[in-house]
Amino acid sequence: MLVSDETLNGYRQSIDNIDAALVFLLAERFKVTKAVGRYKARAGLPPADPGREEEQIARLRGLADDAQLDADFSEKFLRFIIDEVIRHHERVREAE
Repeated sequence: MLVSDETLNGYRQSIDNIDAALVFLLAERFKVTKAVGRYKARAGLPPADPGREEEQIARLRGLADDAQLDADFSEKFLRFIIDEVIRHHERVREAE
């Protein structure tokens, strides 16, 4: 039998709200990166930009440090997103 714990329920509600915000932010980010992929394909640019990727990772690591968030975790998270974006860009390029 679970006991109602208002403190725990309050924390969980906040986590649920944050998760929802993250999903919507990721959706918005991917809308923009899809447009970038279409632009790159039309312009004959490569799907990946290693220099930009490294700059973004360094920038995010700095932001993570400022926010007292594990920079290694932040880098893994951004690397996952970058890899997914590149995969999408490659598909767009193949379709063009």
